Amino acid sequence: MSTLTGTAGKSELNKSEFKPVLWTSGDWNAFFGFGTNILVNMLVLTGLLRFVLKMPDSLVFGRILPALGLMMCLSTFYYAYLAYRLAQKTGRNDVCALPSGVSVPHMFIVTFVIMLPITIKTGDPLKGWSAGLVWVFFQSFILMIGGFIAPFIRKITPRAALLGTLAGVSVTFISMRPALEMYMTPQIGLVCFAIILVSWFGGVKYWRGIPAGLVAIAVGMIIAWGSNLFGLGLGGLSVKGVGDAFANFGFSVPIPAVGYVFSGFEFLGIILVTAIPFGIYDLVEAMDNVESAEAAGDEYPTTRVLTADGVVSLIGCLMGNPFINAVYIGHPGWKAMGGRIGYSAATGLMVIVLAWFGIISVLLALVPVVAISPILLYIGMLIGAQAFQTTPVKHAPAIVLALTPHLAAWAKLQIDTMLGSTMNAAATVGGMAADKADAVKAAAIAALPQQGVFYHGLEVMGGGSILGGLILGAIGVFIIERDFEKASAFALVGAVLTYFGFMHGEAVGIGGGFGVTPAVALAYAAMAAGLFAASKLGAGEHYAAHPEMSAAPAE
Repeated sequence: MSTLTGTAGKSELNKSEFKPVLWTSGDWNAFFGFGTNILVNMLVLTGLLRFVLKMPDSLVFGRILPALGLMMCLSTFYYAYLAYRLAQKTGRNDVCALPSGVSVPHMFIVTFVIMLPITIKTGDPLKGWSAGLVWVFFQSFILMIGGFIAPFIRKITPRAALLGTLAGVSVTFISMRPALEMYMTPQIGLVCFAIILVSWFGGVKYWRGIPAGLVAIAVGMIIAWGSNLFGLGLGGLSVKGVGDAFANFGFSVPIPAVGYVFSGFEFLGIILVTAIPFGIYDLVEAMDNVESAEAAGDEYPTTRVLTADGVVSLIGCLMGNPFINAVYIGHPGWKAMGGRIGYSAATGLMVIVLAWFGIISVLLALVPVVAISPILLYIGMLIGAQAFQTTPVKHAPAIVLALTPHLAAWAKLQIDTMLGSTMNAAATVGGMAADKADAVKAAAIAALPQQGVFYHGLEVMGGGSILGGLILGAIGVFIIERDFEKASAFALVGAVLTYFGFMHGEAVGIGGGFGVTPAVALAYAAMAAGLFAASKLGAGEHYAAHPEMSAAPAE
């Protein structure tokens, strides 16, 4: 008879009869934490649609958000079901469902790279919406097909490489934005951050067990609305804003948008340039997040996870949602705060209510976003730490190596955003002719190296950052383990991926026959040849290969 976690005294024979607990007290913490995470993303997404893409409220609240709600509800319910089955199979009550929702990096990519340029070019936001739907349409199939090769990739790739590139995403694109928002309004941000930290890291329990995430939001609202009494306006909230928000309050259900999907095929050439590499990005990111969950004790089938992401994204797309679904970073964090099965399903119900009744608009006017930012920073902290905590200590340099492409990608995005904003501002105030904007921008970029900013290096290193981080991390691990043959194989894969622009390049293709970034591809090929020669010369002791070598931290 074996003793199992969370079910002491149950034998293997009794597992089939085991009934997992659907809701625990910890699910409240995870629900408010994860729910506010989802809420933040929905608020940001709604802001992009209304204020960047200038889409009419009838389209945003009547078509897109209802379809988005349906997609996320299907996703969170499915992952709650997978968690239930895993708990039932293992006889454990500590199984945590995978978190999922709109892919945050892709939310910005499809907005600024696909929908905004096409909307500006055509002058029609419906055309931009259609193009976004086609983008998700292709990405959905990439995920479904990729689900069948993902288990093989996980098997041959060291955990430090998978979690290292994931840590890069968490440090840059997950953690930095909320951290900066906190310090822009520290009176709210830092206070709420302290409330989160002392509970989720320090173990402090609040009155009657109220979840820390809810306490943080309540305190943030009190400070924001209270500051209006003194004319400070912290958080940017107002009574007028709340009144205006109720104009979008109503009830809308998803309506099929198949016609809009196929009408967007006229922009197929523009769409495929980003849809293919970012579909692969999703594939690798989902694998990383499944690996992260396994490191935290919950082993999910990679193929079913990726296929589910593809299927629910396709359903959402056909109903009018131009944003793709993804398994989220953060499973260890929600599990650490007590999340199990119920928090995922409860979040799905919450999303339906928010999206179908137009409540998002009201919440945008009631809750200061900076009060929610600390929760996202907390998740980023946990994921970054996990890469070091669940891999051998000697692999730490490889994890740092896997981080670097993401730092480059994040820095390039900041520069691009600043330059674009500057050009627009100069044109608006009449300081520069519109036809000179591209020339001025090119001249500014060319002058950056003189100031110590190597823009081209950021561009090349940061291209396809999640694949670049995975390849570099794997090479680093295998060199540390003196398994030069496997390091050579990953370097060769890096050469091929670089040749076609899937990493270290901003476009997919063959670059006139010589590759998108031929110098980098050639360098990877030379690295592969040198490492292979080293393996044949017997340089160093040959250590055992992954996965055994990275199964547990070194003593």
